[in-house]
Amino acid sequence: MDLLKEKILKEGRVVGDGILKVDGFLNHQIDVDLVSAMGKDIYEHFKDGNVTKILTIEASGIGLAVVAAQYFHCKVLFAKKGRTTNLGNSELYTSKAYSFTHQNENTVLVSKKYIDANDRILIIDDFLAHGEASRALLDIATQAGVDVVGVAIAIEKGFQGGGDQLRKEGVNLYSLAIVDSMDDGNIVFRED
Repeated sequence: MDLLKEKILKEGRVVGDGILKVDGFLNHQIDVDLVSAMGKDIYEHFKDGNVTKILTIEASGIGLAVVAAQYFHCKVLFAKKGRTTNLGNSELYTSKAYSFTHQNENTVLVSKKYIDANDRILIIDDFLAHGEASRALLDIATQAGVDVVGVAIAIEKGFQGGGDQLRKEGVNLYSLAIVDSMDDGNIVFRED
């Protein structure tokens, strides 16, 4: 998606080892016009998949998931990173996801009452690097016995290999922008 790539080049910042900061428009402060265009692009890609629910993970995927859901006319369900008091004694689907950004492992949780066996789920997240969060959400969908239409990612860090591995495993993965390298702060995108 050219609009997202342009925004990354204009406002994104490469920090340290493999970190792309897009907090000014995607995952801290949100450029609603941009995210709306991204949501519409995701819809156009998956519109024939009969999506009934979007599944994401807190917190950075929620904004994009909610905007995309407007086009699909469906609900958004987000996995929580750890048990909270408001989950109470709910029956839960759980999976593990290591966060390379935060350098910790999270147990992600989804209440069983919000996934129906007839759901057709689209997974959406802001970033894909090694694929840990996507794998955890795919695992939850498998536990629930639902069909996964695909996985939509705003920015895939192609040089970290998670997306390529998911594709090899047959996951219908669609990334709006794939960064192939960020050497010396120079961002290079994979050609479509």
